Amino acid sequence: MELRALGIDEEQERIYRHLVSAGPAHAPVLAAALGRDTREVAAILDVLTAAGLVSRDADRYLAAPPEIALRSLLVRRRDELGRAETAMAELTELFRASSSGRSVRDLVEVVTGVDGVRQRFAQLQSGAAKDLRAFVRSNPMAVSAAQNTAEGEAVQRGVRYRIVVEKAVLAEPGLLARAEESLEAGEEIRIVPDLPLRMIIADGELGLVPLSSAGEPGAIVVHPSGLLDALIALFESTWDRAMALQPDDVPYADDLIELDRRIIALLLQGFTDNAVAKQLDISARTVQRRIRYLMDEAQVSTRMQLGYRLSTLGRLRPG
Repeated sequence: MELRALGIDEEQERIYRHLVSAGPAHAPVLAAALGRDTREVAAILDVLTAAGLVSRDADRYLAAPPEIALRSLLVRRRDELGRAETAMAELTELFRASSSGRSVRDLVEVVTGVDGVRQRFAQLQSGAAKDLRAFVRSNPMAVSAAQNTAEGEAVQRGVRYRIVVEKAVLAEPGLLARAEESLEAGEEIRIVPDLPLRMIIADGELGLVPLSSAGEPGAIVVHPSGLLDALIALFESTWDRAMALQPDDVPYADDLIELDRRIIALLLQGFTDNAVAKQLDISARTVQRRIRYLMDEAQVSTRMQLGYRLSTLGRLRPG
């Protein structure tokens, strides 16, 4: 449903959409069409009427023209957001003005518990306006890749995502496919053998660093400070030396079948035969057999020679 941002919940939107598409209706008829209780539908219609989305003609309910009813809600919500943005700017200035006398503890917020970490993690991504930088390690503490819905929403808003991933992460079943989907969505992903920590940085203004402990999960939220500057510098230096993840980008693969192209692409990323087999859901023996076949076709004796022929000569067979 698309109208939640205007304060219209899923059931209200469903009823309004039905009236827009099917025309005026009595409450019992509308309830029957939607498979709902008449009293519940009547209560929702009263709410929609009070909001100006629906009007009543005798016992029938009519949808107000969307370009009028929804535009008024949109303008009202924009005004509210504008006032909230002004208040945020004022509070930010107050915070910065008072931070000169703060201790180091005031510049680092400690978050404890899985729910607290998840909430801050989502808030940083939802509040980002320009860019997000992240280090992703294997075995996530609080938020798995599947649970991180805020990431896709931020990308759709046009936020630039740069992610450095430990190689071990992509060796986990299904995660390479998820990474490929992220690449297609516009994210930038690079790989390193290992990372010293997990973190995410939003707009260069806030950082979140999950911490491991013997007890419950925790994290620190880092506000503008020398520590945040150091985290940004660490990310940029790591990003510069990392290898770009391009598992589907094999421009020299014109004369390779799909399976062989995928095998070669993963091997060039540094994956072992076993890791390639897991990602492609085939046996390690099949991987080795296909590589042997390709080496024979290319008339080479080593995998390095095979990679050189494919990447520099643009073809499999010599000639």
